[in-house]
Amino acid sequence: MTTSTRGTSKVPAVLVLEDGRIFRGRAYGAVGETFGEAVFSTGMTGYQETLTDPSYHRQVVVMTAPHVGNTGVNDEDPESARIWVSGYVVRDPARVSSNWRAQRSLDEELRHQGVVGIQGIDTRALTRHLRESGAMRVGIFSGSALPDEGTMLAEVRQQPEMKGANLSAEVATKETYVVPAIGEKKFTVAAVDLGIKGMTPHRMAERGIEVHVLPATATAEDVYAVNPDGVFFSNGPGDPATADGPVAVMQAVLERRTPLFGICFGNQILGRALGFGTYKLKYGHRGINQPVQDRTTGKVEVTAHNHGFAVDAPLDKVSDTPYGRAEVSHVCLNDNVVEGLQLLDQPAFSVQYHPEAAAGPHDAAYLFDRFVSLMEAERA
Repeated sequence: MTTSTRGTSKVPAVLVLEDGRIFRGRAYGAVGETFGEAVFSTGMTGYQETLTDPSYHRQVVVMTAPHVGNTGVNDEDPESARIWVSGYVVRDPARVSSNWRAQRSLDEELRHQGVVGIQGIDTRALTRHLRESGAMRVGIFSGSALPDEGTMLAEVRQQPEMKGANLSAEVATKETYVVPAIGEKKFTVAAVDLGIKGMTPHRMAERGIEVHVLPATATAEDVYAVNPDGVFFSNGPGDPATADGPVAVMQAVLERRTPLFGICFGNQILGRALGFGTYKLKYGHRGINQPVQDRTTGKVEVTAHNHGFAVDAPLDKVSDTPYGRAEVSHVCLNDNVVEGLQLLDQPAFSVQYHPEAAAGPHDAAYLFDRFVSLMEAERA
C-alpha cells in the first residue's frame, strides 16, 4: 500500500472490483492505492471500533450507513493500537466532527494512519452488488495520475484471496501481557489472542478475572503455564481452515476438560476441534444489528458480528464428538448460519458473534457470566 497525506476533498479516486465493476468518487483519508477483500458493514454507529477491530485485517470495509464520521475520533474507543482495515468506503462523510469527546476528525485519523479510502460513491449500489455477487477482491486508487482501468483491474486480480489466508499471527500480540482483575481477583484465564479486541479482556476483568493474553502461536504448555481456571479463544481474521496450531491447542484444553469459551474465530476453532468443517460465507455478517437466537433459552438477541466464515454443523441433532456430545446453541435468524456451539458433557462453549459489545448492543453480555459460572462449577 502506498500513501500520501495530501488534502483529499477534490482528489479523484476509483474503486475497482475483481469482476470489473468500477465506482468513481473522491479520495477519503490517505491518497494512494490499497487492496483487500470488499465487505460491507451494516452498523449505524461504532465506526471507530470497526476500524480498529483486528478481524478486519486485509479487508476494505464499505459502510452501508450513508453518513459517517459525525462523532469524530477519540483516544478512548479504539479496540486495538491501530486501524486494521486496508481501505474504507463511505458515501457522505461528515465535514465537521460534532461530539464533545472528539479529538480529531475521521478523515484526519485515516490520513495519519495511511488508510486509503474513497467517498462520494453509491454505497447502496455497491452493497447490493456484493450481496448478489459475494465478497471479492477490490482495489482503491486515488491521486492525480490514476492508472488506466485495465491496469487497475489486473492489479486487483493479482491480490491473494481471503480463502486460505492465515492471518491471526499477523494481528496478535507478540508477547504475553496481563489484564488485571477489577476489584477482587476470582479467576485466572488464559486468552489466546487470534485478533482480540481490547474490550474483551476488560469485560472479563470486570467479573474478577485476571486475563493472561497469549500470542496466537501459544502452545498448550504456554496456556497451562499460567495455571488457568479457564481458557479463552478470541476473534480474529483469515480462514479457520489454516489455523491448525490453535485447533491443536484447543483439543489439548478439551482433553483436560478445562472450562473453555471462544468467540468468532474461536467458535470456528472449536468447530474444527470437534471435527466439524468450516466454509466461506457468500458475503458474511458484519454490523451490530444481527438477530441471533440462543436455542438453550429461546431468547432472541441483537448482536455484533464480523465474520466471513462459518462452522458446518448440523442444526437438527446432537452430534457425537471425540470430546462428548455437542450441539448448535445459537443460530442466525437471517440465514440459519451456526452462531454458537456447546458441549453437553464438559464445560466448553462458543459463539460466532461479539458479546463484548464494542461497538454494539449489550444483549449478549450474559455470555461472560456463563463462562464465570462454568469456572465456578469446576472449582466447586
